[in-house]
Amino acid sequence: MTTAASIIRWSVVCLAVPLVSGCGGSLSDYSLKDQEWFSGAGRVFRKDISIEAPPLSPTKPVAPADLVSADGACSDMPPPGAEAQASADGAMPAGPVALGHTECEVVRAVGQPSHVELSSDPQGRRLAVVTYGGGSRSGIYRFTAGRLSSIEALPAPAAPERPRRPRRG
Repeated sequence: MTTAASIIRWSVVCLAVPLVSGCGGSLSDYSLKDQEWFSGAGRVFRKDISIEAPPLSPTKPVAPADLVSADGACSDMPPPGAEAQASADGAMPAGPVALGHTECEVVRAVGQPSHVELSSDPQGRRLAVVTYGGGSRSGIYRFTAGRLSSIEALPAPAAPERPRRPRRG
């Protein structure tokens, strides 16, 4: 088979694929089907951590109210003392967490973090590292430009050393 024949054959295939795939409906149908498929494909990591599928296109800009403060609070959240009282009463915050969510969407879903670090990268984008030291969603949540970019598990605590029994002699 010559190179020219191969190029023609691939060109025909590339032109035919969009025509055949367009028979099922409009492009808006595909976007809705994609969203439904991705929304069900989420929870893949651990059973005790619910990680949802990310938004397909985070188009809404991140506002200052979507950013967590250095003490781990968001503008519309109750003060830390009120949240501690709510968790003592048994009402734990719960909600989906997905890559692409804003800082405050994650904090509202997971609860008050144990540690927050704020900085910026060389491009001037905001970097936030939010750490949850305990609970079912403990981990290190990293944000770039106000949106969740990665989640890491905390290192497992070292097992305490067992005392050695003295040898019988």
